[in-house]
Amino acid sequence: MRNFVVTIDGKSYSVGVEEVENGSVVESVPVQAAAPVAPKAPKISAEGEKILSPFPGLIKNLLVADGSAVKKDQPIMVLEAMKMDNEITAPCDGKVTFGVAKGANVETNAVLAVIS
Repeated sequence: MRNFVVTIDGKSYSVGVEEVENGSVVESVPVQAAAPVAPKAPKISAEGEKILSPFPGLIKNLLVADGSAVKKDQPIMVLEAMKMDNEITAPCDGKVTFGVAKGANVETNAVLAVIS
């Protein structure tokens, strides 16, 4: 039996794959779902201008480094929703602190970043 972690639609599952010899199962072990594995998001402070997710989606890319100085209307990340890429822009000038990581699934109104 070989164990693997398979990710489907952002949820991870632990699965066991049975070895077969001449058409017969060598070993059988029940499969159990693993706890969902989400990318770790950095901790952010509540001070500053919060950028909230306008809809649920997947953080496809962070376009600037955490802690970078950004200008108003500068694209800072790409949020994929319904197979479309949507640029999220800075609402003001300042330093960006991300509240999400690339690959994270977010819900509507989740704090994506703070500009301070």
